Amino acid sequence: MATIKDVARLAGVSVATVSRVLNKNGYVNQETELRVLAAIDQLEYQPNLVARTLANKRSGTIALILPDITNPFFPELARAIEDVARSHQYTVILCNSDDQFAREISYVELLAQKYIEGIIFASNTLSTEDIIRLKNQKLPMVVLDRALDYGYCNVVRCNNYLGAKLAVDHLLSIGCQKIAHISGAAPFITAMERLRGYEDRIRTYEWSSPDLTEPGHFTLEGGRQATLELLRRHPDLDGIFAGNDLMAIGALKALRQLGIEVPRQVSICGFDGIALTEITEPELTTVAQPIYEMGATAAKLLFAEIQGTLENKQVYELDVSLIQRASTERSGDVVESKDSGRR
Repeated sequence: MATIKDVARLAGVSVATVSRVLNKNGYVNQETELRVLAAIDQLEYQPNLVARTLANKRSGTIALILPDITNPFFPELARAIEDVARSHQYTVILCNSDDQFAREISYVELLAQKYIEGIIFASNTLSTEDIIRLKNQKLPMVVLDRALDYGYCNVVRCNNYLGAKLAVDHLLSIGCQKIAHISGAAPFITAMERLRGYEDRIRTYEWSSPDLTEPGHFTLEGGRQATLELLRRHPDLDGIFAGNDLMAIGALKALRQLGIEVPRQVSICGFDGIALTEITEPELTTVAQPIYEMGATAAKLLFAEIQGTLENKQVYELDVSLIQRASTERSGDVVESKDSGRR
């Protein structure tokens, strides 16, 4: 295996010159650089990445910290981030936090020691104080999907509140007369915003009641159990808005177990737009987030911060859209509409 000394000998330069070419650090005239690159190619020299990292305190890697990789929403986010990272010749380290802040902090401290160059957080647990503490690590950082505008970092998210109202509007438009909500886990921001959108939309109806809401904890089994409990309290409900698609699939499973027909007796609308909604029976109506676009936007912002070309910290809020499928097709009409056009 060729060494850096072999490259220097073949190119007729010093080891320091080869190092400057490899690390793009310091002046090397074009003729010399071409000679070094030709020697690297001829010898098929592979730089020692560990040594380069220690020398430059740069690793060519970023980290993605997710709360739950088993949720199908997150792999599509991860794919988008990896695609953008690859275009910048970076690799991505994936960390699963299980929504435990202590684990997230442990990851950050470990990754900082390995000269990670930036972090994308999809976190349910970050507070303003946590953001400030993390920024003291001097690491470029983007918060994805789960945070409000703290003013200390860039945030990429969707309009959960209007998305929830869009879901309820749709259920009302197909004739639902008593709509329940399966919520995520409090105090998560996405769960709270979707719950607030649901509550604000139904509060003027006579049937509106706090016990039409049941937590499902963003899981399939949670959605199933929540549906059983809601039907126990309200056997006459005819619409369910679930705060994510996994809970909507759980609701569909519970209704099937009880012999309740979807959508003839109860209609279901989820939230997220994961691929699984297209293979359920019936296929699920959902308020779809542009998942890939969210991940790609977060990654592009992170690289802009790493490169020093991003000055202001902003919130980038993306639109959601309603995709109607068989779980709400009482009229047989399939529609797709933007949240910005519905109030």
